[in-house]
Amino acid sequence: MALPMLQLALDNKTLADALQATRILANEVDVLEAGTILVCAEGMQAVRCLKALYPNRIVLADIKAADAGSILANMCFSNGADWMTVICCAPIATVETAMAEARKRSGDLDVQIELTGSWTWEEADAWRKAGVKQVVYHRGRDAQAAGQSWSEDDLAKIRRLADMGFELSITGGLVIEDLPLFKGIPVKVFIAGRSIRDAQDPAGAARAFKARIAELWG
Repeated sequence: MALPMLQLALDNKTLADALQATRILANEVDVLEAGTILVCAEGMQAVRCLKALYPNRIVLADIKAADAGSILANMCFSNGADWMTVICCAPIATVETAMAEARKRSGDLDVQIELTGSWTWEEADAWRKAGVKQVVYHRGRDAQAAGQSWSEDDLAKIRRLADMGFELSITGGLVIEDLPLFKGIPVKVFIAGRSIRDAQDPAGAARAFKARIAELWG
């Protein structure tokens, strides 16, 4: 089982704040995420800037596209994104047109389905049939604020998605103490934001995350 990668979620309100974090953390992580909040605030220049500064890192545009799949995918990939997200409630046509844009281009460009909100196993089957490889299992920011923790139901769904052949990214207020919950599951990416960015020693926090991942999946 390959070691899961570590993704830095940049849900900053300004590009300047995001770049302050990447100056410290870009060399400690595998994926740089232009988060939804950052993209809403700064647009595609956030994606473009991250790829220009860190060409050897995977850059994710977390736009959670709900429509206009071809147009939005073209915007993301033209500005340097390696991956982009489509929200789980989007029509399958949106998924398919976004994926078609990825396939038209060279490189390992990909489209992730963001599992925020309601979705069904029938929809998951449709994503697989459409060729989707990656899904993001997301415990939402508002759910975290309401005190919702990782549950056995979450873990059962994550295992079922893995059994279906999806490559899984896990996110939602992740802290290092959560990692053992997912041991034995072939997670592709763990996503951390505030628990690394806001740490007293951000680089040390990222290294601790990666060390714990290596302990559990090595």
